[in-house]
This record gives sequence, C-alpha cells and structure tokens, in this order.
Amino acid sequence: MGLESLDLNLLTTLHALLEERNVTRAGQRIGLSQPATSAGLARLRRHFDDELLLRVGNGFELTPLAASLVDATALAVSVVDRVFSARPDFDPATSDREFILVSSDYALTVLGKELMRTVEHAAPGIRLRFLQINVPRVDDIDTTLRSVDGLLMPHGFVSAHPAVDLYTDRWVIIADRDHPDLRDGITMDHLRELPWAVTFRGPTAIASAARQLTMLGVEPRVEVVVENFQSLPFLVPGTRRISLLQERLARRMSGLEDFQILPCPYEAVPVIEAFWYHSVHQADAGHRWLREILVGVGARVGGR
Repeated sequence: MGLESLDLNLLTTLHALLEERNVTRAGQRIGLSQPATSAGLARLRRHFDDELLLRVGNGFELTPLAASLVDATALAVSVVDRVFSARPDFDPATSDREFILVSSDYALTVLGKELMRTVEHAAPGIRLRFLQINVPRVDDIDTTLRSVDGLLMPHGFVSAHPAVDLYTDRWVIIADRDHPDLRDGITMDHLRELPWAVTFRGPTAIASAARQLTMLGVEPRVEVVVENFQSLPFLVPGTRRISLLQERLARRMSGLEDFQILPCPYEAVPVIEAFWYHSVHQADAGHRWLREILVGVGARVGGR
C-alpha cells in the first residue's frame, strides 16, 4: 500500500493507543473524543487485519503485532514531527524548539553546567531533553540518530555519520586512597591481578582504553559492572578494586569519595568527545545553531 493512500492522522492515533492501551486516555492525549478514537482504532484494525488491543478484564493488552509496532511507531512519529517542524530560518531568542540528545552521564557532567548557562542566555525558550545512552541505542546507531538530534559520545564507537569534535580528555585509574598494593604506584601487573569495576560489557559498550588492555594481553578480572561512569568512584573505596575513569570526571568527583587518581601505566588512547548526528540535519538552521553552541561550550570546557 502506498503512502499516498494512508491517512497520517492514524499514525498519531496508533502511537497513542499503543502507549496508553486505553481508548479514552489515547483520545484525551491527542485531543479526540472517545467515539473518534474508537473509529480510528477500527480503521487501524482493518488496515492491519489485527485486533491490536484486546480487552482483558477491565483493561486492554497489546496483540503480538501491536507490541512489535511500539518502537517503530514511536520512531515514525518522531521523524514525521521533525519533518513538519522544519523552518527555513531559526531565531534562538524566540524559538521554543525542543532538541533531543542522547548522552552519557560523563558527558553531561563535563558539559552540563556550561551548556545550560549558555543556552539559557542565548535561547531562553529552548528545551533540551536528554536520553540516557545505552547499548541498543549505540548498536542501532542509524535508527537512533534518525529519531533524535544527536549523540554525545567519544570517537571509536560511531562511523559513517557526521560529527563535530567538542573536547579531549584522558583516562586515569582510580583506586582506594590507601590501597595496600599501590603505595609505590600502579603497573601493568596490577592491572592483570587486581579486581575491576567497569561500565557495561560487550563489543560496543566498553571504554576504548579498556579495549586497548585486551590488545595488550590484559584481561581485566571484573567484579562489578555498572551502566554509568558516575557510579565507579563509589565502588572502589574500601576495596582492592580499580577502575578506568575519564580524568575530567574523576577530578570533579574526587571530593565526594575517598579515592586516588593514578596515571595509566600504558599509553591509553585519548578521549575525543564528539557530537554525532544524522546527515538529514546538516542543513537545518536550528540544528546548525545547536552544533555551534556545543562546539563553543566544548572549547571552553576543554580549555580548563
């Protein structure tokens, strides 16, 4: 069936129904009466030849087909919204546009304060919405970048998409301040022998400096795995564990917990933090403004 034969209003109805799982609430969400929403559901059922919503007791459950459509429908709504929100020019002083960014806690810690100050001054009506970075969003990067304005992430994970570099950082080792094995410094043997706390695990979800260790013949003995960098400084004090952490984040958190910061005993690849985006945003005036803001903020942060 061709797109020209479809009523795109049904996409909004479908999105609301799949998320709300209730005809009345879905209608309230999109500004339709209950009869109008029910009529939309009937049309969708005919189109898909599927019930989509099944009454169970006092509520509804999604059919297997409907459940499979949840993520794709959310992406489609986001893309359509961006298409029809496009404007030939952009005035940050008067715009109320929302920008959606995928970011790690590390990038937000480093950039957040300066970014918020800059945006509030230049564009008081702008909204920034941050989504937490995770493995599925990185593994399916093309879909991710089509549905958001961009991704804050170092080089080494994303390719075949445009990016602007923001700042550089380096990796350090953190450990308990009174670690009994590290009174004379840290060596490669320590990296082999001591237990580790790390972020994520997997080919696309591990720090570049940690991947380097494997290439150097060191397989970290992992005891703790977490999904954000800010947790690591709280997982090494009082233990024999060590961890890799970005120096800018380690310095900011050094007053919160009793850990020491040690230089890597090998030439760890530097962190080059970048803002990645899909090429469809290249000529968008508002997106150009966002990229310029991020580059300026990165330069100021990187100079400190």
